[in-house]
Formats: sequence, C-alpha cells, structure tokens
Amino acid sequence: MSLEAKLMMERRLKERRSAFWRGVLATFAVLIVLGAVAAWRGAHETPRGPHIVTHDIFGIIYNDPQRDSAIADLADDPDVRALMLYIDSPGGTTVGAEGLHDAITRAAAEMPVVVVMGEVAASGGYIAALASDHLVARGNTITGSIGVILEYPNMTELLGNIGVEMQTFRSSNVKGGPSPFRELTPQQAVEQQAMIEDAYRWFRALVGEERGLSGAALDRVAQGQVFSGRQALELALIDAVGGQIEAESWLAAQDPGLADLPYHPLFEPEGSASLINLISEWAGVSRLLPTIGQSGGAGLLSVLR
Repeated sequence: MSLEAKLMMERRLKERRSAFWRGVLATFAVLIVLGAVAAWRGAHETPRGPHIVTHDIFGIIYNDPQRDSAIADLADDPDVRALMLYIDSPGGTTVGAEGLHDAITRAAAEMPVVVVMGEVAASGGYIAALASDHLVARGNTITGSIGVILEYPNMTELLGNIGVEMQTFRSSNVKGGPSPFRELTPQQAVEQQAMIEDAYRWFRALVGEERGLSGAALDRVAQGQVFSGRQALELALIDAVGGQIEAESWLAAQDPGLADLPYHPLFEPEGSASLINLISEWAGVSRLLPTIGQSGGAGLLSVLR
C-alpha cells in the first residue's frame, strides 16, 4: 500500500473516531438538558387536587411583596385546604412583618393556618405568627420580644478625629434624621421616639387582639422581654408545646380529611434541581444571585435584642 493510501486511511479513521465522540458528547449534553428541564418542570408543576401548603420563614424578615402575594393568593385557590408555616426568625422590619402578617391573615380567612416555631420566633417573627389560628412552639423556643427598636451608629466623633466635617443643607431641623454623620437634634429625637411609640402601640394592640389579652395580662408580656415556649404557653402567647406532629394533629382535628392530604411547598426549595439552579451551580455563582422579591433598608426594627 502506498504512503498516500495509508495517510488517507488514517485520516478516515480519525474522522470516524472524532465523529463518534462528537455524537457521544452531543447525546450526553442533550440528556443533561432534558433531565434539567424535566426537573425544572417537576419542581414548578402546579400541584393538582386538594393539598396542604407549607412555607418556611427563616432569618430576618424584610418587606417581600412576592412572598406576601403568594401567601395571600392561597385564599383564592380551592385546592389549598390548609397552610402550615415554620417560623425560625428573630424578627425584622416592622413593614416586612406587617405585610407578612396581613398576607397570612387573608389566607387564614379561608383555611386553617398553623404555625410551628423553631429555635426562635420573636418580635417581627412573632408578629407573623400572630396571624395564624394555632401556634405551636418547642418548650425551649425563644419567643415574645414584643417591642420596637431603632438603632444607628454615631460616627461624629470618629469623623472629627480624622478631620472630616459634614456640611448639610436641609429644609428643617427634623429633615434627614437620624444620621450617623451628625448629632441628633432634640426635635429629631422627639419625632423619632414618637414613631417608635406609634409602632409599639400597633404591635401591642395586635397581640391583645389576636391573643385575647388585655390589662395586666397584656402588660406582663409586652415589655420587650423574651419567653421560652413553656412560659409563652402559660402566658397565652402560644397554644401548644410541640412540633410538626402536634401541628398536624391540630389540622386533623379541624377537619379529619386533612390528615390524608399531601403537603406541597409554597415555593421551590432553595437548591432544588431546577434548570436555573443547575446552570448557576455549574458556573459556581449560585450564591451570588440576588434573592428575588427581597428588599430591605433603614427603618424601624421589630427584632430580638
């Protein structure tokens, strides 16, 4: 066989091997995409038939219109027969807690709503829990902290030490306060304290209305202190000591038919095999994606201190 023929044969063999592996890789890529799409469709498929919705509320509570709308809209879904919330939160902004409370209240008007408290469900976390029909906490859950706080750093002395002086032009002495760059004026202090007291009156009245407390009984729990789950039960801040089993038993007591219904999360759990999550994890940037619907900023805090 001539050298030219040998070279031609080797070239054809290389092309065949190359075509084979390209086909294998293409098939593998298609299978991965199809699997990811199937996982995404499964995770986002709307539950069919009667079911109970679950939702976890973790960490600091901020204003989240997407979350609030999703919870409130459960009231219009005839297939949703109950809502179980798991709260593990030290609190958050008063606006965030108020919006969450209002959304849960709307859902509770159409179905039984039960809250299971975790390590802590205090302050703004307790505000959210108040909207439910039944509150369950562990004996050592931290709850309560019925109060409002506003804190900010005072950096005026630090700025003076490094030779920085802030120049401010404003329409009145109460505009733009409080600020870490200048001392609070007496008028600003009065206005800020008035806002704190207004928010506290709202929080206190909410506890009294939702838990049926008034007078000395309400005064006893509404001084900003925290309680264990056992103490909270004695003070009528919760309804039972326990966990998910006790919450499920309460739901079944409201309607025996609920005992046989499946549970579906309100949102796709973080880290599930959706196409977006898979791609972001492959790229190593899943933790850099912003949380959709979250918005926070300076404001009054109803948070455990």
